Amino acid sequence: MVKEAAYQKCINPKCGAQFDTGQSIFKCPNCGDLLDILYDWDKIEVPAKMSDFAKRWAGRDNRLDFSGVWRFRELLNFCDDKHKVSVGEGQTILQCNDFIAKEIGMKNGCLHLQYEGMNPSGSFKDNGMTAAFSHAKKVGAISCACASTGNTSAAVALYAHSVGIKCTVFIGSGRIAFGKLSQAMDYGAQTIQIRGDFDDCMRQVQDVCTELGLYLLNSLNPFRLEGQKTIMYRIIEAMQWNIPDWIVVPGGNLGNSSSFGKAFMELKQLGLINKIPRLAIINASGADTLDYLVNKKNLKWNKGYVDNSIIDDFYAELTAKKFSPHTCASAIEISRPVNLKKCLRAIDVCNGVVISVPDNEIVDAKALIGKYGLGCEPASAATVAGLKHLLADGVISTDETVACVLTGHALKDPNVTVNYHKERQGCYSNPPVEVDNDLQKIISLIK
Repeated sequence: MVKEAAYQKCINPKCGAQFDTGQSIFKCPNCGDLLDILYDWDKIEVPAKMSDFAKRWAGRDNRLDFSGVWRFRELLNFCDDKHKVSVGEGQTILQCNDFIAKEIGMKNGCLHLQYEGMNPSGSFKDNGMTAAFSHAKKVGAISCACASTGNTSAAVALYAHSVGIKCTVFIGSGRIAFGKLSQAMDYGAQTIQIRGDFDDCMRQVQDVCTELGLYLLNSLNPFRLEGQKTIMYRIIEAMQWNIPDWIVVPGGNLGNSSSFGKAFMELKQLGLINKIPRLAIINASGADTLDYLVNKKNLKWNKGYVDNSIIDDFYAELTAKKFSPHTCASAIEISRPVNLKKCLRAIDVCNGVVISVPDNEIVDAKALIGKYGLGCEPASAATVAGLKHLLADGVISTDETVACVLTGHALKDPNVTVNYHKERQGCYSNPPVEVDNDLQKIISLIK
């Protein structure tokens, strides 16, 4: 019998096995399905209203109050404060951007950009890593590993070495942006490059962690998703405790979308919000598993009774074709997302939609965001590219409030940016102009 306030539970309703949080298992040992972190809310002193969390801004000399994750610690209360790790994550902003709104046909005051590039390692991953490494400390982990398209490796390496845990990251051949790889190497991670793509790395890292008893840091880890819930709390906080009409997020391994759905489900259950926003998940066309399964195969959450045969048949088809995803948005270049089922639940909870956008629209949106707002990595820009389609199709109205999650910093993948502008790849290209070393000719360009 589980006695603590937080516990792990299998999401498969046919199983529903429960485990305490003192175990690092990450998959149900009974049936192999995903695990959730659930709470006995009667044992936790949750504030009466969301705005009560704002009082902690007055205590920013307290490292947990300073953290944009642990400021909301009652809503992810799975370990004692002594185990909680922080390197200053979550100091992010929600920018209302009327310039981009005008460009894509929205009304003033409606478009907001949640910029996660301000995190210590430059991406949203830090929200999850502070939670996962807190659990790692709780269970006494001494070595950890992850598979990565880039951002995960950077965040894992940063947090691992901030708490003295050995770190190994698995990357695919040529499938990682140098800006991200440089971070993992700089932070001291052992980097192993596998001849394969992210999905190959994901399979290998799970087997390695099982064989060697390493702590797994991919979003298969349910404690990581607990930290990522706080991105939504900060959006609500920045909107003066109001709920937007829509959240738009890139879809890769589907950890963010899964955690966002869980966040709103819990807030509604606790009576801290009176409505749940709708969720739009944007795939890249070259890695569109979720879009295909939801819109072409009608895959649904179905109260947890997911039709696994649809997933298995599709993955078998990918294997037979030797398919490997390909997109400039390397952070979402994933064809077998581990959090697929949890994402289906988020779509159900948030009345969500899924679409795909091509790379040329992603890089145009990236340049638009850079021109008028905040530099971001390509995967981030999929949100604005997708939003344009949803506006054109009438799914989202021009006067609805929308928060697009920009997942990572522009310098995560500078090659995409430089090539877009130098090679004049799109309508927002801004290449350098070459001129002779002559004062008057230089002046003539500036006038």
